[in-house]
Amino acid sequence: MIPENAGPAAVIVLAAGAGTRMKSRTPKILHEIGGLSMVGHALRAARSIAPQRLAIVVRHERDLVEAHVAALDPQAVIVDQDDVPGTGRAVEAALEALHADQDLTGTVVVTYGDVPLLSGGLLTELVATHERDGNAVTVLTAVLDDAAGYGRILRGEDGSVTGIREHKDASEAERLIREVNSGIYAFDAAVLRDALAKVTTDNAQGEKYLTDVLGLAREAGGRVAAVVTADRWQVEGANDRVQLAALGAELNRRTVEAWMRAGVTVVDPATTWIDSSVTLDQDVRLLPNTQLHGTTTVARDAVVGPDTTLTDVEVGEGATVVRTHGSGSVIGPRAAVGPFTYLRPGTVLGEKGKIGAFYETKNVTIGRGSKLSHLGYAGDAEIGEDTNIGCGNITANYDGEKKHRTVIGSGVRTGSNTVFVAPVTVGDGAYSGAGAVIRKDVPAGALALSIAAQRNTEGWVPAHRPGTRSAELAQAATHDSSSTPASTEEGK
Repeated sequence: MIPENAGPAAVIVLAAGAGTRMKSRTPKILHEIGGLSMVGHALRAARSIAPQRLAIVVRHERDLVEAHVAALDPQAVIVDQDDVPGTGRAVEAALEALHADQDLTGTVVVTYGDVPLLSGGLLTELVATHERDGNAVTVLTAVLDDAAGYGRILRGEDGSVTGIREHKDASEAERLIREVNSGIYAFDAAVLRDALAKVTTDNAQGEKYLTDVLGLAREAGGRVAAVVTADRWQVEGANDRVQLAALGAELNRRTVEAWMRAGVTVVDPATTWIDSSVTLDQDVRLLPNTQLHGTTTVARDAVVGPDTTLTDVEVGEGATVVRTHGSGSVIGPRAAVGPFTYLRPGTVLGEKGKIGAFYETKNVTIGRGSKLSHLGYAGDAEIGEDTNIGCGNITANYDGEKKHRTVIGSGVRTGSNTVFVAPVTVGDGAYSGAGAVIRKDVPAGALALSIAAQRNTEGWVPAHRPGTRSAELAQAATHDSSSTPASTEEGK
């Protein structure tokens, strides 16, 4: 049963091209902008109009593309294009695959895997116009200042679309036309199927053009119309890395602007990058040179940046994150991180906790109000609440073969340069002295010390480093000391 609110009968995404101008081992449509592959953006737009079926036509590096698509949209039907070149044959192959399962009637939308800024809203408008006007074909078009390389829209005296001329087949007069074909269409399924059976490869490219369907549809008495978009970016494709970068910058500009309009302060939009999968609350403040990637979420009143990159990080309400590189981590409400901090996956910082300057953490849980302020490493560890870890502390978690865990209780105070040799447990309220090496468990409330007698070898520097500045200063200091009166009594 098809739901009453279902969208078009099918969306077909064309993604078979080699994309040689990318000069990459990665298939063109798998290149990313805004944290998602180009084909991922295409699939998202296609799904947003609730099609009854979704097919993607593949050929180049088909196994890589198939695996990627399956991970993003397991319900999408993978269709292989055969040796007959051209978009017309690609669509025909998709129709054959979809029609084999069930009769395909109604509206069929055709779009591309390398048009990442195309929105579901524009596709909805295309379908609505097509069905409202009872068109055989409705083409999405745009007017460009430079139309070189695009198929030109041919119109009759009444303004109706009479056909599309590919750039290489166009006359000089036709190449002056600025209205171009986006390659995105809404078709009546029956019209499309019948017309494709008549399309030949008799053209400059020797390809089966999808554009030929328009003329055949008109000859059969169907109405061909266009929806013109003023937003050219939605129909722009990426054939090389220059175009990909331009699309990425435009997508980011739109993403940043949308978040600002939703109540986020972005101090410098030009240096702020936000993936399309990121979630921000109102009154978040983003400082210059901030990059937010993946599934990162930032709660109300948090401040992130400057010079911060977060990937798949949860930032709690009112937290501050300064000059930090983090991934796969959780930063609790009103916690503080940075500057110059490296949060590795598995880091969980509790409410009002702190991870300070030049600290690296990995797979560590830090309780409410606990502080790791500066110059240390905490890995494979659990730290309780209201504990203060001193400067230069390290959890030595790796014995050369296996990782081991350190457990530090609540209310603990550790001296500078304490090393915890895991596996080891430190009880609640315990202390450690400066330079302690903790090799065995410390009971609650105990003081752990590693004390060795200090030995001074007097005269070592002048004897072993003669002629150095240190030796000269040492000799001068020794001379001054020997000339000083031994006691106040001798000075009387």
